[in-house]
Amino acid sequence: MKNCIGVIALLLCVTTVSAQTKTNLELTDIFEYEFVSDPQISPDGSKIIYVRNFKDIMTDKNLSNLWIVNFDGSQNRPLTTGNQNDYYPRWSHDGKKIIFKSNRADDKMKLYLMWLDTKETAPLTNTPKAPGAVSWSHDDRYVAFNMFVPATDVSLIKMPAKPEGAKWNTPPTYIDKMNYRGDGQGYLKAGNDQLFILSINGGTPKQLTSSEFDHGAPVWSKDGKSLYFSANFHPEEAFEPANSEVYKLDLSDNSVTALTNRFGPDGSPTLSPDGSLIAYTGNDDTFQGYELTQLYVMNTDGSNSRLLSADFDRDIGNVQWAADGKGLYFQYDSEGDSKIGHITLDGKVTTIAEGLGGLSLGRPYNQADFTVSNKGTFAYTLGSTQHPSDLAVADKKGTKRLTYLNDDLFSFRNVGEVEEIWWNSSFDDRKIQGWIVTPPNFDPNKKYPFILEIHGGPFQSYGSVYSAEIQAYSAAGYVVLYSNPRGSTSYGAEFGNLIHHDYPNHDYEDLMSGVDAVIAKGYVDTNNLFVTGGSGGGVLTAWIVGKTDRFKAAVVAKPVINWTSFVLYADSPAFFSKYWFGKKPWEDPENYFRRSPLNYVGNVTTPTMLLTGEEDYRTPIAESEQFYTALKLEGVETAMVRIPGSGHGIANRPSNLVAKIASVLAWFNKYKTD
Repeated sequence: MKNCIGVIALLLCVTTVSAQTKTNLELTDIFEYEFVSDPQISPDGSKIIYVRNFKDIMTDKNLSNLWIVNFDGSQNRPLTTGNQNDYYPRWSHDGKKIIFKSNRADDKMKLYLMWLDTKETAPLTNTPKAPGAVSWSHDDRYVAFNMFVPATDVSLIKMPAKPEGAKWNTPPTYIDKMNYRGDGQGYLKAGNDQLFILSINGGTPKQLTSSEFDHGAPVWSKDGKSLYFSANFHPEEAFEPANSEVYKLDLSDNSVTALTNRFGPDGSPTLSPDGSLIAYTGNDDTFQGYELTQLYVMNTDGSNSRLLSADFDRDIGNVQWAADGKGLYFQYDSEGDSKIGHITLDGKVTTIAEGLGGLSLGRPYNQADFTVSNKGTFAYTLGSTQHPSDLAVADKKGTKRLTYLNDDLFSFRNVGEVEEIWWNSSFDDRKIQGWIVTPPNFDPNKKYPFILEIHGGPFQSYGSVYSAEIQAYSAAGYVVLYSNPRGSTSYGAEFGNLIHHDYPNHDYEDLMSGVDAVIAKGYVDTNNLFVTGGSGGGVLTAWIVGKTDRFKAAVVAKPVINWTSFVLYADSPAFFSKYWFGKKPWEDPENYFRRSPLNYVGNVTTPTMLLTGEEDYRTPIAESEQFYTALKLEGVETAMVRIPGSGHGIANRPSNLVAKIASVLAWFNKYKTD
């Protein structure tokens, strides 16, 4: 009997080991990823509510529920369940209730109230449009929010009455505004974001504003008599898109007073704990392509405004006051790492926590979030090259990871290892940062095909975070390099503006030097080099194939090919021409064409695929169509992939991300040689 039991145990052991043998990631694993977002720590610091994001392979949807966990990691459990979108939890000041948004009823997005002692939930709104940013009054009796209010489109064209029973075409659309469409929104409907307040007992929201301008997120004054918000009320708003101010709205008569008045973006107001100061972010606009977002503090009447972050050479975001009112916490990126910082009212900065990130599942962008309690404890999204965002906490004792949402997937899937690398640019010897991702079961004595993957923006940054797209390339057997060439953020104002009115240009040398640095490690097959990138990375990919033939194939995703057509066709024409060129296309046509990849199409010999969403209004698909046709006319091997129904954010729908990765790999595998 013992021998029999021993044999059975051995078989079970062998079976278990076999079942746990890891395999490489597959494209359908995109639907298996989960990640944490928007962690909201309670006022007393004892609990965190967070959004748990997941995907449904049958409906091709991104879904989310709310979960709650104690600060020590115990009692991690769902507050909501179901295949729906529950998100945007916000604690009341007394810590007894939350508001959140959900489309649980009839797929209509509403604002809900939940009592945490009983978990009873009630809808607060039933409006045609969903509320935007929501904030609690300090007595927890009201919420304020902004919400889109439609207006009537007035057409100059008056069609005659059609005969009874006649079937005519839909009347023509009359457009007379500068900004008439937006990526992810399509053709814009008439109307604006207005401010509202609503009792938590429910009822009809009271509309406070009715101007022909958009109103930003409202913030309550301490006494509940006013709201603070940011907006661009300037008459030339369409032509000066970055010139916003901070305003005060008096609830007694709905009068509005400007608290700032300088030329530049002033926004994101937040009130000090004692109600005497407002912190806000912005900068003096000098029409630079990239300008640091800085932190300011002023009295609530707008007086005594002062810059706190003058000596801090990084962008400041997600500003939150310390409970003692003597400083503020904020989020910033530095050299590819997202961090929580603290700044005193005299400008001294210290770092509180590092390793934030993980909110950009598709590509390895620096995106993260955090909140702070009245006790000075933190909840944040923890990012790593080995997993999407999880929940972590921090206090004076240190940091602690609370969730491991993807351990089930990674228990049987291999993940490529990520190595940070720095090199010197061949153009000016400047230090450039990047990351090498090697295939699972990597052997440095072998030779691997190689992909250079380039970020968009161009004023963006990649970092030490997980990327489903990069890992998919690694799982397919490629060594991948992603990096932050000049113009990337998180390295300071000077580095970011190295491409001011000069993009694309010497970022090319930065990238080629990075390719050479990886090749020098000895494990790259130099006969199988490939390049791809999206948006700004698509621009650089198209630029690269016009400059060199060292790559076997390229995939140019959602690019700009002709700066003249882009500036006049994209969804923010006043911004792009003014900040990225300084002149309109007809004022400086030579410079526009010199910086256009179309100018170098005659040099291209690399087989090149174009890939863009058909409803992309940021880098419209007409850009891809121009390059596709030009390459065809030049006899270059080319193909075009159109993603139906997709805007600029192709990864916003799971199957679209799968389609993008499958397209890139299919094109590269077609030209890869053994």
